[in-house]
Order: sequence, then structure tokens, then C-alpha cells
Amino acid sequence: MIQIKTDEDIEAMREPARLAAEVLLMIEPYVKPGITTNRLNDLCHDYIVSHGAVPSPLNYRGFPKSICSSINEEICHGIPSERKLRNGDVINLDITTYMNGFHGDTSKTFFVGSPRKKISRLVETCQQSLQKAIDVVRPGARLGDIGATIQNLAEGRGYSVVREFCGHGIGRNFHEDPQVLHLGKFGEGVELKKGMVFTIEPMINEGEPGLKVLSDKWTAVTKDGSISAQFEHTLAVIQGGCEVLTRLDGQTSF
Repeated sequence: MIQIKTDEDIEAMREPARLAAEVLLMIEPYVKPGITTNRLNDLCHDYIVSHGAVPSPLNYRGFPKSICSSINEEICHGIPSERKLRNGDVINLDITTYMNGFHGDTSKTFFVGSPRKKISRLVETCQQSLQKAIDVVRPGARLGDIGATIQNLAEGRGYSVVREFCGHGIGRNFHEDPQVLHLGKFGEGVELKKGMVFTIEPMINEGEPGLKVLSDKWTAVTKDGSISAQFEHTLAVIQGGCEVLTRLDGQTSF
């Protein structure tokens, strides 16, 4: 059942959503060759708790860390470890914070050192697909419009869309209805209404869409070993459009 948020609920959600966005801004200078994903996790954890919030992933269904860190062929849910980043890697950092009784969720794919031209195009496409999907969100639109927008852009450039994972409603619970698929058909699916709050988080693969989950039971990787990229925002449907809750004032590129 989809939980329609009141204006007061959305106001309360702005703070955890803003904090999640600030974590991504804070951590970016540290995303360099040689740093471990455990160190990135610890820096994010300390920043979140120092601002009076809780990292939502920590102990969620047994997840052992405060953020997800997914490198190269890892699609999502990568567990921070002593693995060191290398020049040319890409890494997605997925940040969710909990405060005021609500969650805020965002993620971004970063380049480590010098980006490879081939991978830059993939990452750019993923980011653009998220923005174009955001642009169609308004009361009266359909969930299928979001998925079709992402799918058409990604597949039109020769990439594939991950099918097993999707965006989700968010609020007092980390994951709520509706499921927000990143593929679909225009005009189909649930009608968007004012007060709906959900994430859009396309995962775009350089190669085939297939995936497998590693023995840690969390980390999803591409079956063919190709690179994957992901970006995510939390947004609220408002009169005439939407408000991106995890976008900081003045940000335009993400």
C-alpha cells in the first residue's frame, strides 16, 4: 500500500534527505586511489552520527556496514572492506540516513583518479537517465513513464538496464511501496499523486543486464563482468511536478 505523505511529513523528510546529500559532497575528496572502502564507510558513518542521524543500512536485514560501496562490475549492495581503490575504478556510494522518524536515500557513481573515456560515457548516460526520469514526475504521470524514459535512453546508447532491482517508496520505512522499475512503457503503471515520495535509482550496465549475487549474500555483480553505474535521488511528488529532496541548493549536475 502506497503511503501518501502530508506536507508535514515531507518537511520532516527534508532534513535526512539533505544530510544524505551532504554526505556524498563530504566524501568526494576522499575517493582517491589507495583508500579502502572501509575507510570511506567510517568517514560517512562518523559524519552521519555527528549530525544526530543514524545510517539506515547498518544492521538492516543483517547488512554489516553503514553505506554500500559498489566498485566497477558490482551493481549494488557492495559491502565496504579493506579493498583499496585503484586509478580508473568507478565506485557507487549509496547513502541513506534516518532522522526525524524518516529516511533519506541517495547514491552517486564516482570516478577514482583518471576516468576512462569509455566508462565516462556509461556514467554520464546513467546520470542523464535519472535526470530525464525526474523530469517526467508530476501528478497524473505513470510509473511506466519513469521506466520507459530510462530504458529508452540507456538502450538507445547500447547499454542495458538492470531488471532485478528498482527504486522504491520511502518514508518512515526504508523501503515502501511503490516499486519504481527502471524499464517499462509510457502510460502504464500506477498513477503518480501529490504526496508520493520515492526513489529513482537506475542501474545501467555496459554489457548485458544479467547479474548474480556473491556468497556474501549482498553484493550484486554483472554476470558478464562489465562495468555498472548507478545514481539515485529521493523525490516528492508535488503540485505541478516534483521536489528532489536529496539535491542540495544550487546543484545542477546532480
